[in-house]
Amino acid sequence: MNEKNVKKSPAGIPQEKRQRCEVWTRVMGYHRPVDSFNPGKQAEFAERKPFAEPK
Repeated sequence: MNEKNVKKSPAGIPQEKRQRCEVWTRVMGYHRPVDSFNPGKQAEFAERKPFAEPK
C-alpha cells in the first residue's frame, strides 16, 4: 500500500492498528465501564467535570 494513502490518527498511528479504549468510572463505590451505562447515565457522565481539592 502506498504510504500517502494510509489514514493516520493525530498520534501518527495507522487507522487499522488503532483499538477502542474502554473507559471505566467509579460509581457508588465500585468500578464499571461507561459503555454499560444507559443513554441518560452516559450523558450525565459526559457532563462531569474533574476537580482537584485545594491543599
